[in-house]
Amino acid sequence: MSVDGFIAGPDGNMEWMQWNWDDQLKGYVRQLTESMDCIILGRKLAEGFIPYWSSHPDDEGAENINKTRKVVFSKTLKKSPWETATIASGDLVDEITKLKNQSGKDIIVYGGANFVTNLIKHKLIDEFHFLVNPTLLGSGMSIFKAIPQSNLKLKKAMGFECGISVLNYELV
Repeated sequence: MSVDGFIAGPDGNMEWMQWNWDDQLKGYVRQLTESMDCIILGRKLAEGFIPYWSSHPDDEGAENINKTRKVVFSKTLKKSPWETATIASGDLVDEITKLKNQSGKDIIVYGGANFVTNLIKHKLIDEFHFLVNPTLLGSGMSIFKAIPQSNLKLKKAMGFECGISVLNYELV
């Protein structure tokens, strides 16, 4: 996200994001993804996310992302077009609660702005890892629109040589 809290520009562009990650940031993200066994996504993001990673198997982290179970939340898809994904189309709170009650490792969200906003709105995210890019956008897509006040506790804050900061919060 940008320093002023946007995850994309007004037109959805993300060219401003820093991708020249240093080894320390790559290690942080690797550690995060190794602690999960389920990825949840909104349909719109899934349409680009899943095909991208499956067509880039040699990219760093691709093997773990590709082998991890994915649950795509959609009201329009009835059947998954992706081999590694299932569709959840029921009530968001019920579906997430079922996933959280299953045994296993962590669940990670790779959003979509509206999807993540709804998760935040219903207090379904237990912990946040915000990768803050050294950019001010002024306007754009936010995951914090029309949500109730939520108190967070800072677990960790780290700055990286590439300019990105990570803010790790848990919901209290």
